[in-house]
Amino acid sequence: MQLPNYKEARKRTKEEIKKEFYSYNLDATNIGLNKTYFVKTYGCQMNEHDTENIKAMLEQLNFVETDDYLKADLIILNTCSIRENAHNKAFGMLGRLKHLKEEKKNLVIGLCGCMAQEEKVVTDIMKKYKYVNFVFGTHNIHRLPYILEEAFKTGKQVIEVYSKEGNITEGMPIKRANKFKAYVNIMYGCDKFCTYCIVPFTRGKQRSRDKDDILKEVNELVKEGYKEVTLLGQNVNAYGKDFDYHYTMENLLEDVAKTDIPRIRFMTSHPWDFTDQMIEVIKKYDNIMPSIHLPVQSGSSKVLKLMGRRYTKEEYITLFDKLRKIPNVTISTDIIVGFPSETEEDFNETLDLVNYCKFDNAYTFIFSPREGTAAAKLEDKTTLKEKEERLYKLNETVNKYFLESNQRLLGKTVDVLVDGPSEKERMLCGYTDTNKLINFTGDDSLIGQIVKVEVTDAKTWSLDGKQK
Repeated sequence: MQLPNYKEARKRTKEEIKKEFYSYNLDATNIGLNKTYFVKTYGCQMNEHDTENIKAMLEQLNFVETDDYLKADLIILNTCSIRENAHNKAFGMLGRLKHLKEEKKNLVIGLCGCMAQEEKVVTDIMKKYKYVNFVFGTHNIHRLPYILEEAFKTGKQVIEVYSKEGNITEGMPIKRANKFKAYVNIMYGCDKFCTYCIVPFTRGKQRSRDKDDILKEVNELVKEGYKEVTLLGQNVNAYGKDFDYHYTMENLLEDVAKTDIPRIRFMTSHPWDFTDQMIEVIKKYDNIMPSIHLPVQSGSSKVLKLMGRRYTKEEYITLFDKLRKIPNVTISTDIIVGFPSETEEDFNETLDLVNYCKFDNAYTFIFSPREGTAAAKLEDKTTLKEKEERLYKLNETVNKYFLESNQRLLGKTVDVLVDGPSEKERMLCGYTDTNKLINFTGDDSLIGQIVKVEVTDAKTWSLDGKQK
């Protein structure tokens, strides 16, 4: 039994990052024979990509996927710990699974992802959720076949969670959720330790994949007919800073752009590491999409310092102005309201920043304390009602600019990568190069293709159009 430990998870040493290769030697290929599986994913794109690895390993073990958890023999929850809401959803699902397991005695339940890296979560599972068969963390996804074999054979609760800086595992199987858009991990972990964020504890040390492994993966995706890759990392702009030679994010972006992949996106960016050289590379290559996600979190320099963000409001605006010079660019952001000690004046500074930047999209949240982080220990005198009122006012402001951003596209022709059928009847949907959702009429043969669409209507959250 291996339990998570925050003290160990916080450590950062100069120990060399090891590159491992996925393999398993167990005669375990019949574990899933005549069994079905269901994976529920919470959280970010990194979690979604982890689920693609989990599903591929399960199918190597002869499990067959079902989209109905009530019919599954194996259920895995791939969890997120970034906010309290994600916690509550996962525990709510575990509550429903308890009743299901009372009906299906042979049902096997597992929990993984960032929540599995939290000390209190694992303690609670051991005490209050003894019907959960196994728990594993973000550092040992590649050991899932071994963990499953132990859980199935022994019938005992298996807890295997490593709290460490982390290594890199190459060669893991992938069952991609999409046939023309793919996630590609370029790095793992984070060393920023923003005071509100649990990710450095749950995902480990900042560590970059070798460029050759990344470029090999992208080139294979090109051969398979993929149209878009999203380069993933907790802080992609810090890519390569852990190397003992000079090769950073702008170098990687340029090398990926020189492949034949039609579209490149990347997330998430920390303003601290966004260089002028990166901006020039984005300007230079048409296949790097002009859509930047640049979390600001607050418009108050005082609050930013308490958050440990390492930049001031003025420094963020300077970078923002540089990014706005990228042709056709759209910029989205994250904003937290109600951070401990945030005053009405601090909040108004955030509104001022929003009114200056006029973001094309924004993800807004009320501060959610995470156990183990520095911000969770700060005194918080602001009432929930005040926080909700601030969030409402913020959303009113950002929504106004979302609509204005979409309205600027009226009558223009945009390139759209077609995802599939729209929620609107007899229509298709897809995303523009600037990452805006558009619905339009068209034939299913267009799915997976990049087509020209004229924008005919603009709403706050989406566009309507017609194929040119």
